[in-house]
Formats: sequence, C-alpha cells, structure tokens
Amino acid sequence: MTAVRVLHFVTGGFSGGATQVAIQLVNAAREGDAVEPLLVLRRKRRTPPERIAELARAGVPLRMVPGWSHLASVIALVRICRGFRPDVLVAHGFSEHLWGRYAGLLAKVPHLVHVEHNTRERYTAWRLAQARWLAKRTDRIVGCSEGVRRVLLEMGMPAARTIAIPNGIRLEPFAEADAHPFAQRVPGIVMVARYSKQKDHATLLRAVALLRERGLAPPVLFAGGGKALHRKPLEKLANQLGIGEQVQFPGVVRNVPELLLGHQLAVLATHYEGMPLALLEGMAAGCAVIGSAVPGVREVIEDGIDGRLVAESDPVAMADAIEQLLRDPAQASRLAVNARKVALERHGRELMNQRYQALFLELAR
Repeated sequence: MTAVRVLHFVTGGFSGGATQVAIQLVNAAREGDAVEPLLVLRRKRRTPPERIAELARAGVPLRMVPGWSHLASVIALVRICRGFRPDVLVAHGFSEHLWGRYAGLLAKVPHLVHVEHNTRERYTAWRLAQARWLAKRTDRIVGCSEGVRRVLLEMGMPAARTIAIPNGIRLEPFAEADAHPFAQRVPGIVMVARYSKQKDHATLLRAVALLRERGLAPPVLFAGGGKALHRKPLEKLANQLGIGEQVQFPGVVRNVPELLLGHQLAVLATHYEGMPLALLEGMAAGCAVIGSAVPGVREVIEDGIDGRLVAESDPVAMADAIEQLLRDPAQASRLAVNARKVALERHGRELMNQRYQALFLELAR
C-alpha cells in the first residue's frame, strides 16, 4: 500500500514542546513504511542554525519557510504542499496552526489537523474568530493533554472532532533509574524550564528562601534556555534572598537525564502548561515531583499518590511541600516509585506515536 504523506508544520524557534513533538513524529514515521513524513519549520529570528544542521545530518526530511511575515509563510508553504502533495497537513502550535491551515486550504490538502500545545495562548478576538472558522474546515483538533482539550472546547472548538493525544517522552534515557537508589541521590531540586513569562522560577526561589529560615538549604539547579531578559532578574532575586550560593543557572544543558537521575526532587513551578514534558521526565527518572496546580499539570500528578500539587504562585505552599519531602524521605521515595510507574505506563513516546499514526491512517484511508 502507498504510504500516507504527512506534512508537519511548526515553529522553528525550538524553545517550546511543539517543535520537539513534530520532530519526534517525523522520526517515528521514518522508522516505518506506513507514513512518508515531511517537516516544515517556520524560520524565526532566533532559529539556531546548528539545530537545523543537526536535523539535516540526521537525515530528517526538512524544508524551511520564511517567518518575516504571515503571508510569506503561507505562500511558501502552499508551494511546498503542491510539490509534496500531502494527504494530511498537521499544523502545530499557536500561531502556526492558523497559517498552516490557510496554506493547506489554498493548496487543497485533503485533510487538516490542528495540534494545540498549551492551555493558554495569545488569542486576540480576531485570531480566535479565525481559529473557529478554520475549525469548521479541519478534520481533527488535537489537544496535547486532556487539560488542553477542555480548554479547546471552552474556546468553541467542535466537540465531535476535538480529541486529546497526550505528548510523550523518550523513556530510554531513564532505563537505569532503578540503579540510582533514592536515598543515595543528592537531596536537592532540579527544575527544567526555559526562562519565560510562562514559567514561575521566582516562586521556587522564594520558597527556597523560606526553607532556609526553617533550617533547610537544598541545592537548586535551573536547567533551561531563554532570554537574558527573564533570567537576569531571577539571578538578582536569588542574591537578594540570600540564596545565591545555593542556586545554579547553567542555561541549556544536554545531560538533563543525568541531572534528574542524580537528584531527589524535580519541581515545575509554572503559570500554565500544555503537557509538562519536563515533569514527566522527572517522574521517569524516579524523582519525587512537585508541580503547580494548573491545567496541564493537574492531569499528570495525583496529589499525594505520585507527586505533590501546590497552589500557583504560592511560595509558602511550595516550601511546605518541599520541606515535607526533604524531612520524610520514606514518603518522598514512595511518591517517586509511583511516579516512575505512571511515566512508564502512560507517557512514553511510543504510545504517542502510535496514536498519531492511527489518526493519520484513519483520515487518509
């Protein structure tokens, strides 16, 4: 049978999860013969050329479209569609899902899929109106978690065609987690998150300052990229709170699994999420996890069973949860064991890949 041609259109910014999910789906398709994939990235001012070169060396089928204007992006994508002739066009993330679907309609692509990767995006009234208009012409609208699906329904997306396919993580880097006993790990905190308005590093810093007053001084490691505009104030805050020596800001790191496997706690303080992949990695690594109780996170953690949920932007609640786990390592270890089990059973990329492939085949055939 002829392979189903699937084009994935996504931002080339590489800062969020949407691009990583699109790349993973393309690579998964390359390993089989049911889907012929193509990745199309919308060039951004900060698109890292080394990442593009890395994808090219890996053999990823890749095209770029300009990002200096929406019209230029649409016109270039229409041309690519007419050459590749996809059966399915998958438009990932805001606002690429608008321009991707406009191009798909102009190029007469048979099936359109919109994937939403967050519970909060910069929708103006005009862009929401466009999304609703496009939804009537879209085969499936996919939320990357159940929380995102609910938000999409609240936005007026059609219930019959709006589904959830949870994002997944690579489990292989955490295969040896059991060889890192919880008691032998550093009783410290790792937070993997880019520096942005979405993430809430400041609440964790204030919680750590409160812990210091209670006689606890866990080391804290913030791993992630982002603008200096957001990072510099956090470095200043850490010094002002008197915890500068406890906190490290290494920026982007390539050994996140190693860091998680060596620490007891993985924390994600955040204002909103789609599917918190960093938190899932902490769970897979056998860490005790703590997350802000916001949509996207609430669907991942069952409070007191496989992790702890704390109120958003509440340093006292965050400090209380961290203190409880640090002072009661038996409870922390129990939560960590349960978290790892959940990650292995429900959040592997293989399951995500299978669900998307089944969707593409269903639409095309």
